[in-house]
Amino acid sequence: MHECENLPTDHDLRLPAWGPYTKQYMGISHINDQSRGVRFDLSLMPGFYRRKIDIPSVLWESGYHPWEATPDYSFFAHRHELEWKDRVFADISFSRIDDQSRLIRAALANQTEHPQNLVLHWMASLQPPRLPGHGEVHVFTDAQLPEGAKWVDGVDYSELTFAQQRPSDGLVYDGFVRGEIRGQHFTGGSAIGCQFGGDAGDMLRYEPTLSTPLQDGMLLLRYQAAQGGELEIGLGHQRYRFSLEPSNTLIIAELPVGILAAGKVTLSMHTSGSSPMIIDGFTLIERSACKDVAFVDRPWQIEPELLAGPVPSSLILRYPDSPCYYGLVWDYSDAQIRQFRNDELDRFARHTVHNHVDDIIQGNGKGHYTNVFMRPIHLVPDSSMILHGMVCNGTYEEVHGYMSNFTLDYDKCESIYQAERSKLNPPPSYPSGDRYAFSQQLMRATLLTNTVFPVYTKRNYIRHSTPGRWWDSLYTWDSGFIGLGFSDIDTRRALDCLNAYMTEPGDSQAAFIHHGSPVPVQHYVFQELWNRGQSPDFLQHFYPRLRQYYLFLAGKTSSSTTNTLRTGLLKTWDYFYNSGGWDDYPPQKYVHEHKLDATVAPIITTSQAIRIAKILKMAAAMSDDWQKDIRGYEEDIRLWSGALEAHAWDEQASYYGYVVHNQQGESLGHLRHDSGANYNMGMDGLYPLVAGVCDRDRATRLITALFDESRFWTPIGLSTVDQSAPYYRADGYWNGAVWMPHQWFFWKTMLDLGRPDYAFRIANTALECWKRETEATYNCYEHFIVQTGRGAGWHHFSGLSAPVINWFASYYQLGKVTIGFNVWMLQQHFNEEFTEYRAEFHYAGEAEQAFSMLVNLAEGVSYSVVGTGCNVQSSLQTSGGLALIISDCLPRAEISIQPVERQ
Repeated sequence: MHECENLPTDHDLRLPAWGPYTKQYMGISHINDQSRGVRFDLSLMPGFYRRKIDIPSVLWESGYHPWEATPDYSFFAHRHELEWKDRVFADISFSRIDDQSRLIRAALANQTEHPQNLVLHWMASLQPPRLPGHGEVHVFTDAQLPEGAKWVDGVDYSELTFAQQRPSDGLVYDGFVRGEIRGQHFTGGSAIGCQFGGDAGDMLRYEPTLSTPLQDGMLLLRYQAAQGGELEIGLGHQRYRFSLEPSNTLIIAELPVGILAAGKVTLSMHTSGSSPMIIDGFTLIERSACKDVAFVDRPWQIEPELLAGPVPSSLILRYPDSPCYYGLVWDYSDAQIRQFRNDELDRFARHTVHNHVDDIIQGNGKGHYTNVFMRPIHLVPDSSMILHGMVCNGTYEEVHGYMSNFTLDYDKCESIYQAERSKLNPPPSYPSGDRYAFSQQLMRATLLTNTVFPVYTKRNYIRHSTPGRWWDSLYTWDSGFIGLGFSDIDTRRALDCLNAYMTEPGDSQAAFIHHGSPVPVQHYVFQELWNRGQSPDFLQHFYPRLRQYYLFLAGKTSSSTTNTLRTGLLKTWDYFYNSGGWDDYPPQKYVHEHKLDATVAPIITTSQAIRIAKILKMAAAMSDDWQKDIRGYEEDIRLWSGALEAHAWDEQASYYGYVVHNQQGESLGHLRHDSGANYNMGMDGLYPLVAGVCDRDRATRLITALFDESRFWTPIGLSTVDQSAPYYRADGYWNGAVWMPHQWFFWKTMLDLGRPDYAFRIANTALECWKRETEATYNCYEHFIVQTGRGAGWHHFSGLSAPVINWFASYYQLGKVTIGFNVWMLQQHFNEEFTEYRAEFHYAGEAEQAFSMLVNLAEGVSYSVVGTGCNVQSSLQTSGGLALIISDCLPRAEISIQPVERQ
């Protein structure tokens, strides 16, 4: 798995500078200045001449649809519907020319019986990072210091300790440093806050280096403390104590420190009393230079100088705060250069659509868009037109050269477009899967292009794959499913997605990158990638990082509070309200509404911990260095399995219930609804099935519930909540809806249990549901309403809907092998014709439990299947591949599949 080489250490993605990174209007973006989080956007906005402009906002349904994309963004396209459905539309695509330039292609189509007058707007803008705070959005703060002085940012400490340990000390949200807050008027955008100083004894330590000695030194501390406060400052061997003035804004405190030698110094701050404060940073300078220190709020310079390009129909943009120039070239002669001075176009551009006179459209002045306005574009009935253009970046000389040497020759542009678009070719699949081709195309395009910049984590601005642009942030469990989706599209993207949430072994502030529901899907991405292609380098990189993740989730490291109950059951309420990603899941809502977080444990957290312990146990067996970890996994599995069986199983309800504890952490029984019913009649109550800890009788009862049409099974898949439960409702977000992610877990579990028929039922129903909705709307939705089967939620959703990619691959993609959670591949091989397959694997399930494997070999061939160390029965799937049922399996076994003709 050579893609493991050069994995980023800063959580960024190995993607080009040009890509679909916008957070505002769909188009193409360029990472202008990564260190400062600045992005250049170019959006193409079609419309009807003197009637309307279609604004492709990424924040609501706005008429555009991700259409096609390659994993490396050498090509991607969106469809803009002007008149639904496919009557008047524009297909906008971007194709790689080289690292600094992209071909733009706009295919405008009129498939109506009437002539149409269209327009096409190019909208270019520079987009600085958005920081929380009041006032102007585009503001950053500079510390102006005399020559030789150094500003020490508040977050650049060597140690921060809260006197009262916090659950988040070892898992700081969003990969921030402990105590970090973000805001507009902090130098560098960050400061120390989070109630630092709220307890006596909170401590900060810094180790700055003085380049020159100080004779009459001063410490200048920039801070904010609404109630004032008192700090004890340690500087070398000296101790100082001084009071902070009350202030609701950032101010400067001055402390004389006398003579300081050049070199490294240690500065500590201890708080006394209860006075929360913000520490923005400090500097150590000569007293005489204090007057030269200033803090200046600077607006970003986002209005460019418009320079004439070297060829007709071209323009060069020079932004004062940009390290590069941008060049635009287009091939439509009827174009006007205009400027929109406003921070948004959704309303403003529509409101001013009838302004046909002004070159400068003046708005609130808080933003700027350079507009190349092409109009009118006449299309006769049933006709189309293709317009080409180019965007590039570089120094003035480079941009000038690109524009001078680029010719907008139709055939040349089309050859670039066709060459890059040809890279879309998906892996070969069975003809029976052709019915899903379009719905898979839309899901791949949505999954691949849901990438934004900037996202801030670990003191860096990064590119990041999000479940949807409405969530402009990290998202741990969603990103696990993004990684699973990538695993069947592009290994490199999957690796980057997994790596983005890993932290260095020994990271005391972030066991992993955490945002949202702490469901450890990253471990399943790890197993999927390993089983896809075995690589020692992959294992060496990810195992220690995933073990660190696991140990925190298990409550064994740092400040973790997941394991505080005497029953041994785990809970993650201290880290997020959502145990399983299912926002309005009934017992979860009840726990929070009645403030029972400290004493009630769900089932999914312990079940997931068991399953990932089993995955890591298999991985640990691969290295002598990790053998010592195995006993710990085994002890955890035994303890947690026993706790679930002893405390969570409700014999009468045939569910595992939320377990209520007393203040001492001892079990008091199950959480019950007012009706007396077990409150966990939902997917959480079935999760020990996924963990693989149920005895045969309980497993049978849970499986029966899953596929009972009066309970979980619906015409569109598995409901999140039992439909017979007294708290089931039709209008919920998860309650009353079908989602893909937890169905993926139960689908894999059916393979572990030797039920390929049930597994296929889950996958096939999901693929059909997805096909119907995407073909009807071109949208990729979050979830589906049980009552109607229609999609709902975010319309360009990837994340939790990505299993439709995996299901298609497992049943229709040639050369795909699918197994449950209990199989760890040691080696496997297909021949080039996909008519032979060999595999050696470790089986970690119970010997008496039959399990399934799906192997997609070439069609039209009869096969002989032979097992070594196991018994194998095979059958042909309706999709085209082989379904194997493997029984009496030893811990190490082999399978060989050969065409019968060669026997």
